[in-house]
Amino acid sequence: MARTIYDNPDHELLRDQVERFLEREVEPHAAAWEETGMVPRDVLRRMGQAGLLGLMFEGEYGGGDADALTNLVFAEALSQSTFAGFIITVLVHTDMAGPHLHHAGNAAQKAKYLKKVTAGEMITAVGITEPGAGSDVAGIRTTARKEGNEWVLNGTKMFITNGVHADLYFVAAKTGTARHDVTMFIVEKGTPGFSVGRALKKTGWLSSDTAELVFDNVRIPEENLLGEQGKGFYSVMKNFQTERIALAAMAVGHCTQALKLTLDYVRQRQAFGATLWDKQTIRQRVSMLDAKTRAARQFMYHCAWSVTQGHDIVQEVSMLKALTGELVNEVVQTCQQFHGGMGFIRETAIERLWRDARVLAIGGGATEVMLEEVAKRY
Repeated sequence: MARTIYDNPDHELLRDQVERFLEREVEPHAAAWEETGMVPRDVLRRMGQAGLLGLMFEGEYGGGDADALTNLVFAEALSQSTFAGFIITVLVHTDMAGPHLHHAGNAAQKAKYLKKVTAGEMITAVGITEPGAGSDVAGIRTTARKEGNEWVLNGTKMFITNGVHADLYFVAAKTGTARHDVTMFIVEKGTPGFSVGRALKKTGWLSSDTAELVFDNVRIPEENLLGEQGKGFYSVMKNFQTERIALAAMAVGHCTQALKLTLDYVRQRQAFGATLWDKQTIRQRVSMLDAKTRAARQFMYHCAWSVTQGHDIVQEVSMLKALTGELVNEVVQTCQQFHGGMGFIRETAIERLWRDARVLAIGGGATEVMLEEVAKRY
């Protein structure tokens, strides 16, 4: 993989470590996980034992005290897998759910949960999206009302990654009438009244478990309020920056893998007396897609570097998410086209990348929502 100006020797070691883990623990086995609809928890525990599930978390809780650039290196290296269900299972835990505890948790909450999260002993999910509210976080309808020393949660969450098999959930609920009066809560699996309404069948991400969650008078102790009451909306917005860079890494990873697979294929596939690579249009289209991918990758690294510098880059990250979500669909669909009929056969890597890429223009902020975030900051 091409170096960037932001790389250092530790980044290369991390890439090598992740690559070895994928070769040993994921790629030979993950097709079976797509049949069962989940990543085995012992695989995630081995990732935790290898120090890969809490790079950004504090060292005292087993984390790596890493910055956003190092975390991006991890996400990009992980995204060299051709099994996106595995990738998203991990990234939800490390970049989308776990950071809520890392950023907003108090000392007692971190002491109770964060070491287990970092070790892969407790897998996390974040409950924000609802049947009628996705990117519009302020529009959620799940409520939490105070009764004595407890909070009572009622509502439904939808499209929750890791929702079926997670152990720990960070759940957003309205705690007042103001539009942005949202509070985050820690909810453990098995809490009375909390259930998985149904496991959802998806077009892609087949080894990722996705669920509808139901909260029916779920009583949460006061100590499980995460962060400040009424400030959950801003916590969610803050973490979107990390989440969207991680999703961009997935997209870029899919692009690089699709291009690699396609270059190998068109160089040996014979048609009309020559290889596909001998066709000018094939060569030029692959070259342009590679150019776009490399440009997006450099922008992605610049965004992660800007986070380490403390810059406000909501506009840039929104651009990045929109750009890479659309680009990955262009790249993967074109690469699938160049595979011909083989690109439509289940269990081929290019077919898997094609169906897994589609959601990257939707999940974590649809392209249209991202472009509105961009436009309103001019």
